[in-house]
Amino acid sequence: MNTVLTRKRLVIGNWKMHGTLAANATLLDGIKADAASVQDCEVAVCVPFPYLGQVQASLEGSSVSWGAQDVSTHEQGAYTGEVSAAMLADFGSRWVLVGHSERRSLHAESDQLVAEKAIAALAAGLTPVVCIGETYEQQQSGQTSSVIERQLAPVLALGADLVTRMVLAYEPVWAIGTGLSASPEQAQDVHAFIRARLQGLGVPQVRVLYGGSVKAVNAASLFAMPDIDGALVGGASLQAQEFLRIAAA
Repeated sequence: MNTVLTRKRLVIGNWKMHGTLAANATLLDGIKADAASVQDCEVAVCVPFPYLGQVQASLEGSSVSWGAQDVSTHEQGAYTGEVSAAMLADFGSRWVLVGHSERRSLHAESDQLVAEKAIAALAAGLTPVVCIGETYEQQQSGQTSSVIERQLAPVLALGADLVTRMVLAYEPVWAIGTGLSASPEQAQDVHAFIRARLQGLGVPQVRVLYGGSVKAVNAASLFAMPDIDGALVGGASLQAQEFLRIAAA
């Protein structure tokens, strides 16, 4: 079987730390209004914890799914400020980002911790979107492959049965919020490297998204690459029509 045919496109909006109840309502109404017209692509949003209830109420019954931007490794207990995967599931979440570059850099999250968060998400029935990617300095010094290999190692070590239930997102750190974006060919090279590692584990069907200043103007050229299965969209996901144009690409 051609595994490419089994990998349905997926576009996830990451709101980061943006939003108000009023602004969210307008954004969600805009996304819902036209999301059903997007063919052959799953559309989702990952939002700040306080807005999960609002998003659930707004999107339930629509074609758009939702999730969170982080999760605790703990199931429950004396962990003030932490949010468990079961809590996310309580709000109908389907997805959760783990290991986003901002969590890795600002909160010193290790590769092993990211893998543990993925395990916690899976245990609650969520799909972890495992983010990986290199910094500008690492890219310039030719370390991209070694960095990706290192970040993937504890995740792939979990085995095929767990990895097959995940999504990966390659987000070159140098292209996040900078206006820069990897060329389609640059992104494809890294995605092909990741796909080879998935193939080696026996799970080539796992979807690999690209994240890093994705916009409507560059989405189609990125999605034309054989190993890019969709996008993790930052700033552009805060504009309903721009976000949907990316999904439609």
